[in-house]
Amino acid sequence: MEPPDASATTRRRPYNFLGSLGPGLITGAADDDPSGIATYSQVGAQFGYSLAWTMLFSYPLMAVTQGISAGIGAVTGQGIARNLRRHYSPWLLRFAVLLLLVANVINIGADLGAMGAALELIIGGPQYLYAVLFALACIFLEVFVSYRRYVTVLKWLTLSLLAYVAVVLSVHVPWGTALYGTLVPQIAFDGDHAMALVAVLGTTISPYLFFWQAGEEVEEQQRQHRQRLGANSHAAGPELSRIRGDTLFGMGFSNLVAIVIIIATAATLHANGMTQIQTSSQAAEALRPIAGEFAFAVFAIGIIGTGMLAIPVLAGSAAYAVAEMFRWPEGLDRRPQDAKAFYGTIAVATLGGVSLTFVGMDPIRALYWSAVVNGVLAAPLMAIMMMIATNPRIMGHLTLPRWMVFGGALATAVMALASIGFFVL
Repeated sequence: MEPPDASATTRRRPYNFLGSLGPGLITGAADDDPSGIATYSQVGAQFGYSLAWTMLFSYPLMAVTQGISAGIGAVTGQGIARNLRRHYSPWLLRFAVLLLLVANVINIGADLGAMGAALELIIGGPQYLYAVLFALACIFLEVFVSYRRYVTVLKWLTLSLLAYVAVVLSVHVPWGTALYGTLVPQIAFDGDHAMALVAVLGTTISPYLFFWQAGEEVEEQQRQHRQRLGANSHAAGPELSRIRGDTLFGMGFSNLVAIVIIIATAATLHANGMTQIQTSSQAAEALRPIAGEFAFAVFAIGIIGTGMLAIPVLAGSAAYAVAEMFRWPEGLDRRPQDAKAFYGTIAVATLGGVSLTFVGMDPIRALYWSAVVNGVLAAPLMAIMMMIATNPRIMGHLTLPRWMVFGGALATAVMALASIGFFVL
C-alpha cells in the first residue's frame, strides 16, 4: 500500500503526531480489555516473568495485521465485510460474520461481568446491577453522542491503561529478572507453556479488531469528506504514513501495558505463591493483601476504564460487519434515525452480552469459547485480508508492499498454528 511517488505528494506542513492518533490507538487500547487483563494476569501469576517476551514477539504480528486491515478500509473506502461481500462467496461472509457476532457477544458478557465485579470490590453493592448500568452507559454513548465527541472520549479512556503502570511503580519489582524475562525468550515444551502462548496470541490478535479499525478508517474518510485512497492517489502518501504511525503506536502501547500487567502480577501474586487467576477482578482482589489498598484500587479502576473502551469496540465491530453484510446504512457519524439497524445491532450485541451474566455464565468458560471462536476465525480471515490487500483489482496500485506481504503471511501462519494448538493441547 505505497503510492507511486509519495515524496512528491507530501505537503510541507507541521506534523501533528498526537493529532494523527485515532483508530490505531483506540484499537490497540481496546485490545487490553478485562478479558485480556485476565489472560495477562494469569500468565504473570503462573509463570512469573518468564513469558513476558511473548508480548514483544506478538507486537510485529499484531501491528502488521492491523495495518493491513486499516489499509484495506482506507484504500477501498469499505470495511472488511463489505469487501468480502463484493469479491468473495456469500457463504464465506455469513460464516465469518456469524462467528464474529457470537465471539463478540460472549466477550462483551465476560467484560461487563468483570467490570461489575470490579466496582463491587471497590464500593460494594450489586455486581449484576453495575454490569447492566455499564452496558446502558456504553450504548448511550455510542448511539447518542456525536462521533467527533465520542472518539475524543475513547481517546481519553486509553489513559486508563496507565493505571497498570502505577501498579508496577507501587510494588517491588526485581527489574533485572523482569527485563531478562521480557527480552530473552524462555521456551519450555510442555502443555502449560504452549497453552499460555496460544492464549496470548488469541488475546492480542483478535478478528473484532480487524473489523473495527477498517471501519473506523472508512468513518474518518466520510467525516472529513475525503475520497478513498484508491481514487485519490495524491493523498495516499501522507495518509498511509499516518496509518502506519497510528497503528505502530497503538499496538505498541497495547503490548507495553500487557507487559506491565504481567510484571505486576509476577512481582506480587507469583512471588507469593498465588499461581491461579481466573478473572481480572480476582487478580485485583488478590493484590489487596499483598500490594496494598492503592495497588488493588488502581488495578480495579483500570478494569472498569478499559471495559468502557473495549465494549463499544466489540459492539461496534459487530455492527459494522452485520450492516455491511445486509447493506444497511452504517457508521457512528450517522444520526440514529439514519442508521437504525446499525445502532440497533450495537444495542442488541451489548444487551445480549450483559444477559449472559444473568444465566449463570461461567466467566472462564465464556472466555474459553470466545477464544475458540476467535481462533477459528482469525487465521482464515487474515488469509482473506491478504488476498484482498494483494489484489490489484481491489486495491489498484496500492497493493501491499513486499515487507507487509511477508509480515502478513508470517502472522497468518503463526495464528493458524496457534489455533490448531488450541484444539490439540
